[in-house]
Amino acid sequence: MYLVAIAWIYITLMMAVAEAFHPQGSLLGAFFTFVLYGVAPLALVLYLLNMPGRRRRLNQAMNAEADQPETDAPTLNHPLTPNAGGKSTADAIAPMGKK
Repeated sequence: MYLVAIAWIYITLMMAVAEAFHPQGSLLGAFFTFVLYGVAPLALVLYLLNMPGRRRRLNQAMNAEADQPETDAPTLNHPLTPNAGGKSTADAIAPMGKK
């Protein structure tokens, strides 16, 4: 899969070089040739082809998390423990009353 991606980037790079050195070509045209014909489509294709692998890794991580034993109560250092830092739960700014 990566061999095809490398070959496609090489081809579009050569297209961009030909665009840059052509008498009627420009560097801006070469840049857009490389980005719009090479990088953008290749990034989309690689993202879509890698989707099953990402889904498999996510499922493995969820299964590994489900296999771990749960503790009875959260500890004080646990980030979801309410008021673990001992700070006030009230608003920092008092509401303004009517005048």
